[in-house]
Amino acid sequence: MTSPQDSVHTYTHPYIPNAVPAVRQAMLEEIGAEGVEDFYADIPDGIRLHRPLDLPAPLRSEAELTRHMEELLSRNTSTRQTLSFLGSGCYQHHVPAVVDEVVNRSEFLTAYAGEPYEDHGRFQALWEYQSMMAELLDVDVVNVPVYDGFQAAGTALRMAGRITGRRRVLVATAIDADKLSRICDYVRPDHDVTVVPVDPDTGCADLEAVREALAAGDTAAVYADSPSALGIIDEALPRLAELAHADGALYVVGCNPLTLGVIAPPSAYGADITCGDIQPLGLHQSFGGGNAGFIATRDEERLVAEYPSRLFGLVPTSVEGEYGFGDVAYERTSFALREEGKEWVGTAAALHGIGAGVYLALMGPQGMREIGDTVLGLTAYARRRLAEVPGIEVPYGDALHFADFTVRYTGGGTADGVRAGLKERGIFGGVPTGEREAAYCVTEVHTKADIDRLAATLEEIVK
Repeated sequence: MTSPQDSVHTYTHPYIPNAVPAVRQAMLEEIGAEGVEDFYADIPDGIRLHRPLDLPAPLRSEAELTRHMEELLSRNTSTRQTLSFLGSGCYQHHVPAVVDEVVNRSEFLTAYAGEPYEDHGRFQALWEYQSMMAELLDVDVVNVPVYDGFQAAGTALRMAGRITGRRRVLVATAIDADKLSRICDYVRPDHDVTVVPVDPDTGCADLEAVREALAAGDTAAVYADSPSALGIIDEALPRLAELAHADGALYVVGCNPLTLGVIAPPSAYGADITCGDIQPLGLHQSFGGGNAGFIATRDEERLVAEYPSRLFGLVPTSVEGEYGFGDVAYERTSFALREEGKEWVGTAAALHGIGAGVYLALMGPQGMREIGDTVLGLTAYARRRLAEVPGIEVPYGDALHFADFTVRYTGGGTADGVRAGLKERGIFGGVPTGEREAAYCVTEVHTKADIDRLAATLEEIVK
């Protein structure tokens, strides 16, 4: 913490009126302060810095700033510039041009959700997004997007805790380490998270271990991912629903919505709350940050009342017989309740919801089926092709995989070493998940030739 002195404010910023010394002085006089130092009086001296921050010299012009930022950005190599097999939560998919055309319109181009008195168009677009997502997920209610799929999972689990009044959360399928960390952090005030290890041979849920963990009778929710962090569509998903409900717990399933053209939605096999990330639905990777989270349920009061996020619907106006688009049950949100809210939810991902809505409208049911079939086929080919490489093992052979899959290096190479070798040869891939184990991913943007190139390069590196 620094203590700015009035004497150092010799530079007047062209875009900040308060930087003008006379304006600054007038503001100080208005509030009765002798100087900026007065604002720091309550900070104990022992934790104050007592020197200027170690910052680079300011860039004095727009041209300098532009050159500086372009130089920084040029250091990055994106997945559009090289062959990439990275996945694990942020996926490279084709984004149709119409998606960018719509979301860059002036009436939409903001992260904020808009308000009914100034933006009916955005409310309608988000309502249509919710409607298409509800159809895809085979549910009644879908929220306006929250920040990302990790937060959506944490919120869904807290919803389950409020409904059941219980504290423990069981994670029954393989889960990404970063996602688990975010969930634990998000639910920590109210819940304890227990991860039930998966079967090491199959990579699938250990049903007997889950049953034993449920025996204590204190579980708020059983959580599963489809696909799991290993890329597996677990055949045990319906049985997990039965175990959870027999214990009085809710069943929460995180899913990749792009799978739902070819895989049954979680609601079909017993999920009470479905959640996930809409990044695969027409959202750019954006340096790993193009994410937005969805939560979906049946239209039951006990479930809907626990949504902390906004829900848009058709609502009556002041004109009899006329309807518009607006907030449903607004009084349950943190916007209405503020510090008394169930949890705080912002609106920074609303624009991504509009993008996903455009994508879903463009794809339609047939398009979603075709892209799902394509990803399934390419995943199967990639796993089979890499298994042919000497020194590589592709485990969990009998399990159905979607996009993500695991590779083990049995020929002596380490995951870090192989990843570095791939990068030297112009390929991104092999995110280490262990000393000799890594995660790979294929999507519809890959070709058979891309996968063959990966296999040939791995053979060169591993041997």
